[in-house]
Amino acid sequence: MDSEMFARGEKMMRLVDGDKVTDHLLARYAEIAPDFATYLVEFVFGEIYSRDGDLKQRELVAISSLATMGGCDPQLETHVNGAFNVGLTEAEIVEAVMTLIPYIGFPRALVAMRIVKRVADARRSAP
Repeated sequence: MDSEMFARGEKMMRLVDGDKVTDHLLARYAEIAPDFATYLVEFVFGEIYSRDGDLKQRELVAISSLATMGGCDPQLETHVNGAFNVGLTEAEIVEAVMTLIPYIGFPRALVAMRIVKRVADARRSAP
């Protein structure tokens, strides 16, 4: 484990995903597959997400990719939350999913939009 890379990745992960999600993921994998958590933090957030660039754009790419793949509902929900956390608006996220319709079809776009709505509703009703 590269402790400097892990610290950088964990800081970025907390910025994008929030403390609750980060703590949950790290605890979930620490017992069964600690290396998995290390790779997630160091590679995804320490190397990729920490590169120069726009976090909003990165979250839109993640949302688009996960919606396209299908079957990644928990990860899609995490990245929709992340998109809000880094400053994207509900309208921007909705428009990204709308743009996907001709490429991924209505069934996958419907699932993605349902997740966007669920996350947006939860954030509006949160204290």
